Amino acid sequence: MPQTEAAVALVRSLPRALPRRVPKAWQSQKRAIDVAVAAAGLVLSAPLLALAAAAITIVSPGSPVFAQERVGKDGRRFKLYKLRTMVDGAHLQHSALLELNEVDGPAFKIRNDPRLHPLGRLLRRTSIDELPNLVNVLRGEMSIVGPRPPLPSEVEHYDERAYRRLSVKPGVTCLWQISGRSKLSFDEWMRLDNLYIDSWSPLGDLAIIARTIPAVVRGEGAH
Repeated sequence: MPQTEAAVALVRSLPRALPRRVPKAWQSQKRAIDVAVAAAGLVLSAPLLALAAAAITIVSPGSPVFAQERVGKDGRRFKLYKLRTMVDGAHLQHSALLELNEVDGPAFKIRNDPRLHPLGRLLRRTSIDELPNLVNVLRGEMSIVGPRPPLPSEVEHYDERAYRRLSVKPGVTCLWQISGRSKLSFDEWMRLDNLYIDSWSPLGDLAIIARTIPAVVRGEGAH
């Protein structure tokens, strides 16, 4: 069974509930999972984060941590923390590279992005660059599981279906993350996000978390 269909089957096998009518206990359980997983993840990954930050500093001048404005639940903006995978000032080259975009819809991704520093591709493929997202989870700006947080420039081009992504907290991982990531079309990406919004539960979140590790190891669609 293709990865995307397997993810859909996973969610459809779980209890269904509308996002704003879920039992109150589910929200508390989701937050408890978020705090526990984020805290444990930061403690366990601290040596790796320190090593990666030092390596980034050596191969590319500038801060190893990159803070970028993203859009969260109900359109609230926040600073997303990541390890820097591009050369300092890479955002200034964005407009010049638009014609190289390899994904449809309002998203922007290049498989062999020329702005990556020598360690950038490895950090992205292994998702090590996203470990600082766990700080955003502890701050309450993100959840462990939820649609990936978009850029403000992407939200400007959203239609009604895509806007639904902003009805829940953005996440570190999601159905898109475990189903091929950038290999999927924008339409398929939105379908998976909306499926999650209509079907999430604490049990479902745990199932997605469990499937994230093998998906990261495979590294499919990660660029």
